[in-house]
Order: sequence, then C-alpha cells, then structure tokens
Amino acid sequence: MKKLVAIAALASLPLLSGTPDAKRDPTAIGGRKVSSGVNFYSLEKELALGKQLAEEVRKQARLVEDPLVAEYVNRLGQNLARNSDVTFPVTFNLIESEEIGAFTLPGGFIYVNTATLKLSDNESELASVIAHELGHAAARHATRQASTQQVLDIAGIPAMIFGGIGGYALRQLGTPLAFFHFSRDFETEADFLGLQYLWKAGYDPESSVNMFERVEAMERRRPGAVSQLFRTHPMTSDRIAKTQRDIGQILPNRPEYVINTSDYEEIRTRLLDLLEVQKAKDATAPQPPTLRRPNELEFDDRPTPRQ
Repeated sequence: MKKLVAIAALASLPLLSGTPDAKRDPTAIGGRKVSSGVNFYSLEKELALGKQLAEEVRKQARLVEDPLVAEYVNRLGQNLARNSDVTFPVTFNLIESEEIGAFTLPGGFIYVNTATLKLSDNESELASVIAHELGHAAARHATRQASTQQVLDIAGIPAMIFGGIGGYALRQLGTPLAFFHFSRDFETEADFLGLQYLWKAGYDPESSVNMFERVEAMERRRPGAVSQLFRTHPMTSDRIAKTQRDIGQILPNRPEYVINTSDYEEIRTRLLDLLEVQKAKDATAPQPPTLRRPNELEFDDRPTPRQ
C-alpha cells in the first residue's frame, strides 16, 4: 500500500512544474526553472537519447537541406531559444511533409513540417509554432512523460532506467515518426511558455491565436491535413480563449511587435519552388519493385486456357 501511495505521489509531480509565480512572470525568463517534476533521465542521458532518436528521424524522414531555407529556420529558432528557458543547445530542422505539424524530441531536437510553414501567413505565426515546441523542450516534457509512464506501467523504478538509453527507453518514448502524444497538461504548459517566449523575442503574441485558427480551419476544410500530434490537442475554442486570456493577464504591452520580415517572404517563396521541383521529380521517379516473401503463394486470376 505504501508503495502505491508513493507511486501516486511521484506521478503527480510533473503537474507541479517550477515556482508558479515565476512561471507567470515573463520578465524572469532565463532565470527560472520550468522543468521540475519526476524525471528518471539526467539531462546528459536525455541529450544522448535525443541524439539517437534524431538519427532515426534523419533515416526515416526527408529533411529540407537547402542551405538558405535550413539557415533561416535555424536562425529563427535560435533567436527564440535565446529568449526562452532552455538551458541546453537546441537544433531546428524542417521536414518535407504535407501534414501540418511539428514535434520535439528529448534534448531539444525540434522539427517543423513544411506544410506548417506553408500554412503560416507571416514570420510571427511560424515563430509561434516553434516557440510552442521550445516550451516542450524547456520543460523537458518528453522524458518527464516517459518517466511518469514508467512509474504507472511498471509500478516501480526499474534499475535499467539508470543505466544507459537502450531499447527499453526507446520503447517507452515510442518511435520518432509516431511523434509524442503529450498529455493535455503538458500541451497547455507548452502553450503558456511558448506564448511568453514569442513575446520575449519581440513577436506579436496574438500570432499564436491566429495560427491556432488557421490550423483549426484547415482541419475542417481538409480532414487529415493535420498530423496526429496536433490532433491530440485540438484547437478548441477553450484553448484559443485561454491563450487570449493569458495574453491580457501576464504579458506586458509593447509599443510595437515584429509581424513579418522580408526574409520570411523570400524563404517561403523559395521553399514553395523547391517543393514543386521535388514533386515533379517524385512523379517521374521509377517506382520500387513489388516484393514477395519467399514462402508467399502467388495467385494468378487470369483464365486458364483450354487444353
């Protein structure tokens, strides 16, 4: 019984992240801790795990490697990271995908789909997506959630957690391209933190609301256009209302905000051109052969000629 009580107490810790007052103070960004909660992974192991998973993403996904596009996305991300609570190096990559989405691996490996950049209307809206993912990274949601699941699923703290990042850790976190389905509490926290990072970097925080509404409208217009990750935390009216309320309650007014830049417009146009070229190449590329297992029977439904 005592063991079950202890497990329940540990499981509740991720909801108690950092000092509440500091987390609501955007002027304290960079000098506060937002990753408090049960976590069986040291930062060193989280970074190593993220690097391992990032290699899998590189093998399974098509990253946009155009130097101008890649440099812009990284520059935008690094500027936001400098105005966040992240305490370790982060990386930013663009994945060629027609699904709207973005995701964060352990250790700050952040990925944005090309469809997300295409959907955004300006740099501030794109930055709002990246800022949300930085919220996940800063709060170390991936390993905190994995740690909570280990407590709940195994009813104890397995010794193997503290020794290496092998197959067990990978199974707990799931495959890279299945993404991480964070809890509602973690998604709400990432919204809250990301909104502050967006403001701190000088962008219009209302862009978060605008991007939410764009994603919501696209999902209504084209069901399935939004990745599974985004669908686990739908753009509900409650979520939008909470974001608007947070803007009014915790963010000091600025005389002006960055909405858009010429760099964004140039990169977006360049990306659209690159995607069209790639689409044409894919359409003319030879299709891979259909493979059959050695013991698989092959049925021929063509009529048998009369003897």
